Amino acid sequence: MIRLLERLFGNASGGDLVALWHRIVAIAREEHWYASRGVADTVEGRFDMVTAVTALVLIRMEREGEAEHAARLTELFIDDMDGQLREAGVGDLVVGKSMGKLVSALGGRIGAYREGLAADDATLAQAAERNTTRAEGAGSALPLAEGLRALAAHIDRPPLARLLAGEIAR
Repeated sequence: MIRLLERLFGNASGGDLVALWHRIVAIAREEHWYASRGVADTVEGRFDMVTAVTALVLIRMEREGEAEHAARLTELFIDDMDGQLREAGVGDLVVGKSMGKLVSALGGRIGAYREGLAADDATLAQAAERNTTRAEGAGSALPLAEGLRALAAHIDRPPLARLLAGEIAR
């Protein structure tokens, strides 16, 4: 009965986007971000990449006028980050404050990456430099910007329905 209702009215918890969320996390974990594009292979660096990939997908949804799907994907982001914090032993009071900061970080990165993608690689590199934890001695953020621009092209490629199903070719 619940499945029937979800099919008729949608799943407000973002359940229809779980495959997309898992794909976002898988892309954020790809080794090249850390090995050759200068992102620190730390908890902070991995959060930065999950946030960056999520931001790129949300930018595509924004262009498509997909506010409902964007809201549900953001809910999945929040739920996952909440779970990660709790798993790390962070208490309820701190989780609430932390979630506000994490959502604010996502919003800021959406704006920064939207602006960077609309401009040249140097502008995107500046956004990446400001919004990722860089590995020690990483040098220029240009390789990261190039990777983000290429990823944005992959995100833009499939029809929206396939993207929402988690299909992002790499």
